[in-house]
Amino acid sequence: MSVFSIRNSARRYLVAAIIVAALQTLILGYVIESRASILRNGTDVLLKTAPVDPRDFLRGDYVVLNYDISSVPVSSIAGGVPQNPGKTSIWVRLKPGDGGFSGIVESSFQRLPDEPGTVLLHSRPFYSYGPSSADHIRVEYGIERYYVPEGQGTALEQARQDGEVSVAVRVASNGTPQIRSLLVDGKPAYDEPLY
Repeated sequence: MSVFSIRNSARRYLVAAIIVAALQTLILGYVIESRASILRNGTDVLLKTAPVDPRDFLRGDYVVLNYDISSVPVSSIAGGVPQNPGKTSIWVRLKPGDGGFSGIVESSFQRLPDEPGTVLLHSRPFYSYGPSSADHIRVEYGIERYYVPEGQGTALEQARQDGEVSVAVRVASNGTPQIRSLLVDGKPAYDEPLY
């Protein structure tokens, strides 16, 4: 093999490595900017929670957050539940109520029209079994886990038992939520940085 072909081969590998690194950087930048964009420009919503405090040994302490809005009343669904089982998602209309906490006033398996004074939240995909006798549908929105500095999860567990934990969320125009701040007794305990 000639020196020229070795250099050519090495040059191709170097160019391929640079292209792969650039693509990875672009994808990571897109993910970070998408999250930051929601935090900068989203609509504020205050949610009441009932957290649990497990431990993730790879990332430290985190709080699993369970929201009142995670249980969607079937009676709130405009158009009813789809007849056929399958993977789907649901839109919920939130409106501030008691104590400023937002609750579900309407939901649909199709995007709802915008209305002043309300926010539309889009759930993560879930499996719908079709019409059933259940009066609520359990959903997730992608804001069910919040990481806190190691060793501080126990204090949040106590606050949960006292019913003092809530979450300030920002919601993008496409219904994607992002946790902005974790509140204990109405005061920010942890604020999410943009970057």
